[in-house]
Amino acid sequence: MKFKTFYKLFYAHRVKKAKNLLKIYLIIILPFKYLYNLPFVPSKINLDKLEKKKSDLLDKDLNYLFDYFNSDKGNFYENQYAQPSKRKREKIKAHGYGKFYESYFKDFKDKELNILEIGSFYGNASASFFFYFKNSFLYAADIYTDLFRYNSKRMQNFYVDSSEEKSIQENIINKKIEFDIIIEDAGHSLKDQIISLFLLFKKLKSGGLFIVEELDFPDTRKDMNLNNEKPTLREILNQIKNNISFDSKYISPEDKKYFLDNFSSIEIFIGNFNEIAIIKKK
Repeated sequence: MKFKTFYKLFYAHRVKKAKNLLKIYLIIILPFKYLYNLPFVPSKINLDKLEKKKSDLLDKDLNYLFDYFNSDKGNFYENQYAQPSKRKREKIKAHGYGKFYESYFKDFKDKELNILEIGSFYGNASASFFFYFKNSFLYAADIYTDLFRYNSKRMQNFYVDSSEEKSIQENIINKKIEFDIIIEDAGHSLKDQIISLFLLFKKLKSGGLFIVEELDFPDTRKDMNLNNEKPTLREILNQIKNNISFDSKYISPEDKKYFLDNFSSIEIFIGNFNEIAIIKKK
């Protein structure tokens, strides 16, 4: 973990809100806090080597793998979003998306696929997909690439800022790769969700799946929709399902037409806390 990443994740919001004396104090202690946390940062794991040692993982379902690799997509996990030195070993309830993923993925888990996850963080979900999709190549994108724990010949970790159209264009759209599955699990803000889906839907292969996690965040969390903008992606998808017209300043007429002409189905499910949308392409 780089110092810059540590600061942005755990102290930037505190420094921004702090008054003068507290701000000076936080800036002074920050290097010491960083050095103290370094020994607690999770170690790197080579999945190719792990596959040889733990070949039984290749036969496990997604819920088992999510729990094994501590992904919050599963049923229970250890909080991975706290400072490394403050993490507790106790398991807390996770999103519970595994059953939805399993129902869509089980029929083509043995195929050779290109799978993109945006918002990979430590890569725990990517590691789970590595063992579930044993013949596939995984692309894991995040703004903090130094956090990513895993490496493999079947995996690539790279930078993308899903809040910026330019970053999506340069780092994903311009690549000569089409994806069978795209999972959007990054910022969850109103703009991020909308531009990720409508910009990247054209990168999805025919019959492919586009998945948006925490779909309801811009409707239920103020910090994910600071100006209370409408429509949210959740509203847009429901309007499309009900054949109601919609407009958004974040969607170009071309991208809107492409999506409407090429989507096959839209399903929205409720996990343990939040919603997940699974969109299939014709």
